[in-house]
Amino acid sequence: MANQERTKGWEVAQELELVKSTIWERFVPEKRQLVAALWGLLALFAVFLIGCWLAGNPFEATQRIASEFVKAQGWVGTDQWSIIWSVVFVAMFFEFMDASAGMGFGTAITPLLLIMGFNPKQIVPVVMIQQGVAGLVGAFLHREFENVEWKFKPMSETIKLGMIIAVTGCAAVAFSITAVYAVFKVAKVWIELYVAVLLLMMGAVSLFQSKKERPYRPGMMVGFAALAGFNKGVGGGGYGPVVTVGGLLSGVPVKSMLAVTAISEGAVSTFSILVWLALLTGGITIDYLLLPSMMIATMFSAVAAPYMTRVFPEKAWKIVVPAYCCILAGYCFYKIAPSVIAKLAG
Repeated sequence: MANQERTKGWEVAQELELVKSTIWERFVPEKRQLVAALWGLLALFAVFLIGCWLAGNPFEATQRIASEFVKAQGWVGTDQWSIIWSVVFVAMFFEFMDASAGMGFGTAITPLLLIMGFNPKQIVPVVMIQQGVAGLVGAFLHREFENVEWKFKPMSETIKLGMIIAVTGCAAVAFSITAVYAVFKVAKVWIELYVAVLLLMMGAVSLFQSKKERPYRPGMMVGFAALAGFNKGVGGGGYGPVVTVGGLLSGVPVKSMLAVTAISEGAVSTFSILVWLALLTGGITIDYLLLPSMMIATMFSAVAAPYMTRVFPEKAWKIVVPAYCCILAGYCFYKIAPSVIAKLAG
């Protein structure tokens, strides 16, 4: 009977904190969790090897794009590439925060890579691939580290939420990419400003209400998922913060919501790149130069982050997640302020 009642999917994390009440007890992994971590590393390593192959431009549609970084390296017109360690360390930090706090990778790393001299066609496809793989591996590890439970008979709320968010998000991504870029052609600076304001509002509300226990209202997640998918399509970022914080406001415990965000973002990221490729026909070229560096970073962070989610208590993540959302909003405002001022000045 108890097993039939256990259908929400977040009881496993709550029970873990009751049985292993100290950080140290949760810090010591079991054998099956070590094996799961190894499988996660192997999956990510396989994608790293594929990335190494793609970085060598094996197809006609994969070419070395003459970005500022490529020009500085003298790689224009060649198939040369290497591990870019500055990208590895930056990606490692933001992927760890993304996988442990449910947000921040696409929102933060894309503008940084643009500043470093990379072309959007070297960034966007790679970020989408990285987020898709990291999300699916992260969902598997969150389960193994007892942050969440995925059950099909009876279907747990975590499975239902993941499906609702992924399906709604994919529909919103298709609409937003088509409407904003192909029809209305909204200036990128206004899209970035919209995402920054939204992050600040959601982070502040969640931080203010972090000590309150909220009733579970799954219906709210349809709206949050649609909004997150719209953000993903128009700006490449702002998905994780809306889904994760929206889940907290809908009454989902933090640890399990991080796992739900991981699996849904993995699905939506994969769908996003398919939509982009469908729209950008007519001789488009993609450069996978950054994919090996991104996957090296992901091999560490995508495994370590779900483990840290397990170790630290639920009450800590209730503060960390919305606070990090507000920090990301501040970072976004800092990056776009010059462009907004220039636009307003004429």
